[in-house]
Amino acid sequence: MILSKGNLSQDLLKGEIAIITGAGRGIGFEAARALVWLGAKVVIAEINEKNGKASEESINKEFGADSALFVKTDIGSEKDIDKLAEVALKKYGKVDIVLNNATVFPMGTVKDTLISSWDFSYGVNLRGPVLLAKKFLPQMLERKHGIFVCVSSSGAAPFMGAYEVFKTAQVELANTISAEVDGTGVYAFTIGPGISRTPGFMEGGAKVASLMGMSLDELFELNKNAQISPEAAGAGFALAIAFAKKYHGQETSSIQVLREAKIPFEEGKEVELPQPQPSPEQKVQITKSGENRSAVELYEAVIKTYMEQSEGWKKRNLFERQWVSRDFKKNTGMTIDEMQMTLRALGTSLKTGASMAEFIEPVKQLAAYYAHQQDQLRGFEKNPQKLEENLKIIDSWIMDAKALEQALKS
Repeated sequence: MILSKGNLSQDLLKGEIAIITGAGRGIGFEAARALVWLGAKVVIAEINEKNGKASEESINKEFGADSALFVKTDIGSEKDIDKLAEVALKKYGKVDIVLNNATVFPMGTVKDTLISSWDFSYGVNLRGPVLLAKKFLPQMLERKHGIFVCVSSSGAAPFMGAYEVFKTAQVELANTISAEVDGTGVYAFTIGPGISRTPGFMEGGAKVASLMGMSLDELFELNKNAQISPEAAGAGFALAIAFAKKYHGQETSSIQVLREAKIPFEEGKEVELPQPQPSPEQKVQITKSGENRSAVELYEAVIKTYMEQSEGWKKRNLFERQWVSRDFKKNTGMTIDEMQMTLRALGTSLKTGASMAEFIEPVKQLAAYYAHQQDQLRGFEKNPQKLEENLKIIDSWIMDAKALEQALKS
C-alpha cells in the first residue's frame, strides 16, 4: 500500500463512511482500498455487477469483513441514487464522504460524436454528481460534517470534447458547493488523477491517439510526466479526503497531494508537475532591485516575461497544459488568455493616460502567482544550484510586477 510509505496514522478516517462511485475497478477500486486503509468503511456504487462484487470481495478479504459494501448503481438514475442512499443509511446510519470517481470516456470530434454519446457522458460525468450532491449534502450540513469530492480533467482538448466538457463542469460544481458550504464543517474540492493506464483510459486513449495520428504508446510517451499508477492515483484521492479541510475549494491532483505529503509513489521513476522554465534571455536579464524605472518600462518588462511564459505553457503536452491552466486560474482568478488581454489593455491605458485602478489587482495576483511558482520549485527541484538560479530569476519577475503595482497606485 503506497500510503504505508508515509508517516500516516491508519485511523485518520476511522468511523467515516464513504461512497465511491465507479469503484469496481481501476482508480475507484484503489481509492476504496486506500480509504479503508485509513480507517473508513466504503460503499461501492458501481453499475457493473461483476466488477462491483469482485471489488467488495477483494477489499473485505484484504482488510476484513464488513470493510466494503457493493450497491449496484447507475449514478445518472435518480431512482438508483435513492436506493443507494437507502441501503447506505440503513447499514451505517450516515454518509460522511462522497467521491465522484465514476466516469465514461466518449471520444471523437465534436462534429462526429453522436448526441447519444453526449447524453451518456452528461448522465455519468455531471448529472450523477449533481444527484449525489442533492441527496447527501443536506444530511452532511445537518450534522456539520462531510466531504464532497469531484474528479476533474478540465481544459479544452481535441477529440475529447464529450468527456472534457462535463468533467470541467464538475470543477465548477465543486467550486460552487465549496462556496455554499463554507464554514459549515462540510468540505468540497476537486482532484484530478493524472494519466493512468486504467481499462477506461486505455480504450478512450487509443481512440484519441488514433485521431492524433499516433499510437497509444506514443501518446503515453508524449505525456509521460503526467502518468501515475492507478494505485497511486487512488491513494492521492484518499489522502486528499483525509485532509479535506486543507483542499477545500481547491482543484488539486493526486500527484500534487502525494508530493506535498512526501509519499513516494512511482518505483524507479520521477513524476513531476510542470515547473517554471525561464528562457535563456531571462537567465541573463535579471532586474536590479534599485533600478528606477517608469510605469511604462515596468509594464514592458512584465508583459515580456508573461508572454514568454505563456508561450512556453502552450508548447507543453496536452495534460501539462491542462494542469498549468487550472493552477493559473486557481491562483489568479483569471485564465491565461484573460490575463494576457488584461495586460494588453493596461498597455493601452498607459499610452492614453486612462485610469489604472482596474489593473492593480490583476498585476498583484500575477506577482502572487510567480511566488506560488517559487513554492513549487522548492518542492520539486532537486539540484540546489539550479534551484537557486531559477528562484533568483522568478524573484526578478515578482519585483517587476510589484513595482508596476506600486506605480499604478501612484
